[in-house]
Amino acid sequence: MDEWSDPLYVLSQVEHMLAAPRPELLSRFSATVAAVLPHRAAAMETGDCARLPIKVDGDPSITGAVTSAELQRLATLGVPGEAVVVEEPLGGERRKLAVLTSAPAIGEGAVIALVLPEPEPGERALGIAAKLWEIVSVNAAQRAADPEPELLASNLAAATARAQTITDLGQTHATTLASLLSVLRSRHLGDAAARQTATDLAAAALVDLRAVADRDQTLSAEPASSAFAVLSGQLAPFLRHDEVSVDLAGPGDDRPLPQDIAHTARTVTRGLVLAAALERGSTRVRASWQIDGEALRITVRDDGSDVARAVPANGLTERITPLGGRWEVDAVPGWGATITAVLPLGVQEMPELRPLDRLNSRELEVLAGIARGKRNRQIAEELQLTEHTVKFHVRKILGKLEVTSRGEAAVLARELRLESVTA
Repeated sequence: MDEWSDPLYVLSQVEHMLAAPRPELLSRFSATVAAVLPHRAAAMETGDCARLPIKVDGDPSITGAVTSAELQRLATLGVPGEAVVVEEPLGGERRKLAVLTSAPAIGEGAVIALVLPEPEPGERALGIAAKLWEIVSVNAAQRAADPEPELLASNLAAATARAQTITDLGQTHATTLASLLSVLRSRHLGDAAARQTATDLAAAALVDLRAVADRDQTLSAEPASSAFAVLSGQLAPFLRHDEVSVDLAGPGDDRPLPQDIAHTARTVTRGLVLAAALERGSTRVRASWQIDGEALRITVRDDGSDVARAVPANGLTERITPLGGRWEVDAVPGWGATITAVLPLGVQEMPELRPLDRLNSRELEVLAGIARGKRNRQIAEELQLTEHTVKFHVRKILGKLEVTSRGEAAVLARELRLESVTA
């Protein structure tokens, strides 16, 4: 009997994955599943993380070129609860992939693609991977619906920039233009064939660009009425079985809410409603959302007699503070309490990223090698990478730093005192 036939082993692996911090979820899932379903790389796109919707793990020559448009295409091919084997582009090349998708009751769901080796895996391995992903994705969606205050704070600048999707749009646009120019310059195509080929390329590119733009909107914002409908569903079990009369009044507004605001608004509303009903002995509670100018107002009114306890919990204050939120409290003995959370809808005066902040840890290591005058082969040996991978990182570094040569990148690294440049 192998390990995956042992229930205790399976449960220990599930526990290990569920305990992963959110930034490590994909890497831990990939490492666990690799024992039964070997793969070269993994890429995931989730609708529950506005800060970093795309996550990758594994071979950098693949993961470094993964785009949102590719993952969005794969999401349409997946079947929730199953592992679907397809041959589709990922990282700029057609590959054999195992596509896992999820559609949890809470959250936007996710798609993960595993780059498979030859030969094709068996049904048992695919089935185990699909079930594990279903469990992990449900847990991830629940955690995303109630994010930690630290995560909310770190989300603000990145959610504003939405750099990943914007990069995808630019790369897709650039690739299309290059392809069109190639067709128009070709000496092997007649006018009619060139015109037809160019038309087909442009039509396909427009579809891809529209898909990425739509995905950007989905990842970064949520209609206010839809966000409130999710809250109603979350409170439904409590409303059905408690004697407290709870009236929910939605915003009646389809204006988009940033996802961080939508998640926090639901968390705050749930907390205030439950506190009024369970801690202050209220018999009637009314919760409402209203978009007032540039802010979302979350108001919970109750008829509880113990108005001295009508103070928002510290945990809720920690939720709204990173978003620039504030409280308004009106509590009158004998009349009950009204607590309002005011959440600004715009991100205010976020500092621009410094040039080196645009680079990930691997790119900083490569830049340090460039600044020391090392060639690609020397950097590859030092970092235990292939020379091809180092070339890829160099191109990304030049683009992110907005310079045109290795020399300019080296000078900039020295001027900004990149750590380890002289190590």
